[in-house]
Amino acid sequence: MPEGPEIRLAADTIAIALLDQPIIDLFFAFEHLKPYAEEFVGERVTAVKTRGKGMLMCFSNQLYIYSHNQLYGKWFVRRSRSYPKTNRQLRLAIHTAKKSALLYSASDIEVLREEDLPHHSFLRRIEVDVLDQAVTIEQLELRFLEKRFYRRQLPSLLLDQHFLGGLGNYLRSEILFVARVYPTLRPIDCSVAQIRALASAVLSVSYQSYQTKGITNNLELALQLKSKGYKRSDYRHYVFNRDGRPCFVCGTAIAKEILAGRREMTPKNRTGS
Repeated sequence: MPEGPEIRLAADTIAIALLDQPIIDLFFAFEHLKPYAEEFVGERVTAVKTRGKGMLMCFSNQLYIYSHNQLYGKWFVRRSRSYPKTNRQLRLAIHTAKKSALLYSASDIEVLREEDLPHHSFLRRIEVDVLDQAVTIEQLELRFLEKRFYRRQLPSLLLDQHFLGGLGNYLRSEILFVARVYPTLRPIDCSVAQIRALASAVLSVSYQSYQTKGITNNLELALQLKSKGYKRSDYRHYVFNRDGRPCFVCGTAIAKEILAGRREMTPKNRTGS
């Protein structure tokens, strides 16, 4: 599933292509949305925002299109009326004279009005977005220690979009590794220094992933490995999807564990890194 950085990158690309350009056609695949299509023709996209893993496109007629890629959804931005060769099903297409934004495979798409936004089942859950530049380390420290959160194990807590919007499986593994906090702990079990490290890693790892299109490893090391001909999958992450391979920090093999229903990557020598 695309995580917050990937959705923000898609939003950036869509904004560059569509912002302030008159819409010449719009297609919805779902029957209950088709009646709205004509309301967008001639209008303009005024903003493309993200909330966690959700995207919200704002239009000049005061309507919004909300989408969530879920597990299989994928955006394509292409020349107007140009479609990729894919077996995916087209769910939403927004066409301007020069560009088209195409959403494939996603099933969570809605047309909303301003008054709907505060009551939307997903949007109202996102109290803190990890890519919100206004969020501080101090605010995250306090959030980890809120009574509604501090007795939950970190693997499940970090996947809860109500706790922190935008985190997913790879970011969770990388944050815990960078913070040097063992996955089975709860915030209440952590020292002040560990809570500080978690809060700092949430922001630094998420922003780095956004800025580098998904690289959460040490950037200097990633650049060295890339220059030596390593594949992106070999240098992209510290631990995620690297089970059985040596830790970049301590050299011990990465072990895969299933925690909170998702895979978690940690060095087998838990005291070594």
